[in-house]
Amino acid sequence: MAYIGSNRLVLVSAMALALVLAGCSSDPDSQSQAPAQEEPERETIWNLFENSGDPEVTVRVNRYIWNAALEVLGFMPVESVDPFTGLIVFGWGSVPGTDAEYKATVLVGDPALDARSLSVAIVTRSGPAKAETVEAVEEAILTRARQLRMEDDKY
Repeated sequence: MAYIGSNRLVLVSAMALALVLAGCSSDPDSQSQAPAQEEPERETIWNLFENSGDPEVTVRVNRYIWNAALEVLGFMPVESVDPFTGLIVFGWGSVPGTDAEYKATVLVGDPALDARSLSVAIVTRSGPAKAETVEAVEEAILTRARQLRMEDDKY
């Protein structure tokens, strides 16, 4: 529980720092020397993160892993999703037939159908889940992703 909360704090802190730094100029005289006719480039969320190209272009994630994660961890409520970064945050949920409660965060960080594209963090009420549990969930997600890919190939 503290692990996921500290990640949110780090992310919020990093975004705040990026916003502060984006407002700073590397050349203190650059504002006074700018031509009067030229309109300065507006700061947007797209160029803040060095994505100054087409705003319609997004970070690509593997749709099979994304959908498999939602299916495999479907016993947990989805708290938030960010398809632009591939992040899925699940709330507390119990595996059917047990009393053990889990909370998970999944990152699908690459468009490849590959184990390197998937990162899973799972916590219990008493702390981080066992490594074997995390590995089993990752394997279940990857297996389901491969099944979804094979189903698409049939059509």
